[in-house]
Amino acid sequence: MTSLPKIAFQGELGANSHEACSLHFPGYEAVPCPTFDEAFEAVRSGACALAMIPVENSVAGRVADVHHLLPSSGLKIIGERFMPIHHQLLANRGVSLEQVREVSSHVMALAQCRKVIRSHGLTAHIVGDTAGAARFLAANPDPTQAAIASRMAAELYGLDILQQDIEDAAHNTTRFLVMTADPAPPAPKSTERCVTSFVFRVRNLPAALYKALGGFATNGVNMSKLESYMEDGAFTATMFYAEVDGRPEDAAMGLAFEELGFFTDRFEVLGVYPADPFRDRG
Repeated sequence: MTSLPKIAFQGELGANSHEACSLHFPGYEAVPCPTFDEAFEAVRSGACALAMIPVENSVAGRVADVHHLLPSSGLKIIGERFMPIHHQLLANRGVSLEQVREVSSHVMALAQCRKVIRSHGLTAHIVGDTAGAARFLAANPDPTQAAIASRMAAELYGLDILQQDIEDAAHNTTRFLVMTADPAPPAPKSTERCVTSFVFRVRNLPAALYKALGGFATNGVNMSKLESYMEDGAFTATMFYAEVDGRPEDAAMGLAFEELGFFTDRFEVLGVYPADPFRDRG
């Protein structure tokens, strides 16, 4: 019997990332990893073929620590996936909402469900993972405690859903990046609209960032994302993560990258991949 290829995710079984793996890669076995670093290592070592990594949420913003880990991961981005996020308020079997006094979940999940938490007067506690909160509650029954996690977590850990789809915003969506250890993955089809992700560090020159980005404007290349982060904790070594529409072999982007090179002392393309059709939903 042939074993399924594996896809790594950060978190526990039943996490939103687990749901994303099951939704977008149903032919893969999802493998939980305690940290993002361990998820990357699972792919680098060959234990897993791919990794599914959340990078940003439409309500809570970017996922902490991910962007500065991407360049050092040694992996390439080969895809993006968007998944609407639906949070459930979970409790042990037979517990009523009136009994609950406290709720535990990941910091981003708590941030995405503030209205319901406030309306029920619950005290929120931050834990490392949504599914971990559900698993702990199942193992330690307490009628005063609840967890915010996925429907999958409720099923896996035998919990009741006290209130479903409690996210504050209907547009609550998480964007995931799909990553591989292949240093030269196959290029997207020529007919596919693409996104290119890259990192760079500007030279220590006046207006270097302004000049580095000028080539994208003058050549008509749309930059959809630009974020800064510190490198190795140094206030003077700012790295930038960027995403642009198109692919490096496009003439306009080639010129933009050439101009970028004049004003940077580090530049690395992290991936060229098809744009998820979800982007077109407006």
